[in-house]
Amino acid sequence: MKTQKGFTLIELMIVVAIIAILAAIAIPQYQDYITKSQFSESQTIADGLKTPIVEYFNQTGSCPTNGTGGIVSATSYTGKYVVSATTAGTAAAGCTIDVKFKPAGSVSTPLGGKDVIFTGQDNGGTFSWICDKGGASGIADKYKPQVCNGN
Repeated sequence: MKTQKGFTLIELMIVVAIIAILAAIAIPQYQDYITKSQFSESQTIADGLKTPIVEYFNQTGSCPTNGTGGIVSATSYTGKYVVSATTAGTAAAGCTIDVKFKPAGSVSTPLGGKDVIFTGQDNGGTFSWICDKGGASGIADKYKPQVCNGN
């Protein structure tokens, strides 16, 4: 009796089809994961600016801009995916931190060149922050953390 050694063509084709199906599911999920992790850098940079903004606001009643209140130039706040962070705003509308992502190619395509704005509002002694108010950044909600969705 002759014994079979190796795999048949059909068995190999089935394995290739299974791998293709798994890759079709895994690659987009991985790309979403990468975009989410790159977006988190904007939160880290904004968090570093929140305390000096609140202190300045509590002392003067106005929002600081870059170059005042211990906040340096916008391009000093950079990261691997973020190109700048600009502070502005008014007491009535709220203090803002505008974090700008690097262009596509340096960062995931959904974030490339986009801005996300963090708005801080004085609530009579407490200061609350809203991330991407009204979805103004144009970045899809699936890439943002839950705290930035629906505000």
